[in-house]
Amino acid sequence: MPRYLDDAQFRDIQRRRASWCWRSERPTWLVIVAIYGGWFGIAINARAIGLPMALGLLALLSCWYMSLQHELLHGHPTRFPLLNMLFGLAPLAVWFPYAVYRESHLRHHDDAHLTEPGRDPESYFVTAEQWANAGVVLRAALAARNSFVGRLLIGPWFSIAASWREAVQAVANRDWQIVLSWIVHVAMLVALVLWLDARCGISWRAFLFGVGYPALALASVRSFQEHRVADDARERTVINEAGWLWRVLFLNNNYHAVHHDLPGVPWFALGEVYAARRAAYRVSNGGFIVDGYGEWMRRHAFARAVSPVHSAEREIDVAPVGTQYAPIRRT
Repeated sequence: MPRYLDDAQFRDIQRRRASWCWRSERPTWLVIVAIYGGWFGIAINARAIGLPMALGLLALLSCWYMSLQHELLHGHPTRFPLLNMLFGLAPLAVWFPYAVYRESHLRHHDDAHLTEPGRDPESYFVTAEQWANAGVVLRAALAARNSFVGRLLIGPWFSIAASWREAVQAVANRDWQIVLSWIVHVAMLVALVLWLDARCGISWRAFLFGVGYPALALASVRSFQEHRVADDARERTVINEAGWLWRVLFLNNNYHAVHHDLPGVPWFALGEVYAARRAAYRVSNGGFIVDGYGEWMRRHAFARAVSPVHSAEREIDVAPVGTQYAPIRRT
């Protein structure tokens, strides 16, 4: 259920919901056209553009496509989930079937268990038991993943490995719906790879590691320190006041606390909803405010931002003096 800050915000959103832009979802339709038109236009002309430039542009568009998939699973641009799914099935981002991502992400929106390993499928924390059983190499990798550069370089491998592990578990558990999603995804991926190689001169290696992996790494910028441990669920989610290029690329999901409060609000309205109640949101989420992704890069390029271990008994998130958010201490 949506969590409105107050009655005034509820009335304001109801008014916005009645607007033509909101009802038509025109901005979302334009994004769909831009992504598909741009992606396949660049792929077809990869030889003329030059392979390095083409791969870079495709990675950027594939990252944008993942932002679109997030919007699709939240019920946009239509009220029909199956129709929305059709716009997110293409394996342009390589690694995850849309249906699997949809199921996993909707579980992530159980804010009562946000950040809890084993409960939140998008948590970057591990349990104390998992940490104790991890070897030296895995511990180092988990710690590095909580630095900004580490998240970009090795974070995608964790996501890919977790996805494949869940696919194997789905077969073992005879979860045929998930298995079918993987079969459809892999079949479409093979078809796309063959077409890229034959028509565009883009090999499967170039596509997987020159487009798919960089796209996932770029998407990791948004997810860095997106959530923290806190007793109050509303204080677990960040608001990142990023620049307009990042906002477009991530479809305003940088206003993440607003999105978790109001997951049905379309991406193009999130900025306005936040701007209208900026002071209230800064109080509501416990001051967990960041001044753009550059701040994360400056503060945590190679130093881990938080401990990899999720704990309710110790300080998890330590902010240096002068930052815009306060540490959340366990009692």
